[in-house]
Amino acid sequence: MIAVVTILMAFPLGYLMSSYFAANVTYAVAYLWAFTFQAVYLLPMFIADLGEVAPGGDPVNEAFPIGYGVVTLTVFLAGLVLVRLGCWVRQRRTGAQLRSA
Repeated sequence: MIAVVTILMAFPLGYLMSSYFAANVTYAVAYLWAFTFQAVYLLPMFIADLGEVAPGGDPVNEAFPIGYGVVTLTVFLAGLVLVRLGCWVRQRRTGAQLRSA
């Protein structure tokens, strides 16, 4: 979900919005909405996994899924890079149009 939001929104926001700050904030809000939705969707599965009982009768004590946090942070940072790339492309195109006029 967060990857889809990042791919569909980050670059276009950077390209279409005139303010880099506003583009980043808009992307962050969209990302956080998708992240919350995704977390609520995945939470029941995570809780169900914690409730499993090992063959010896002890509850399964799995560590917090750090990998999930690393992946979501990486997706967020990639989105910020895409926003910056969109701003850069817009500035290059606008500069090229101004020079040719």
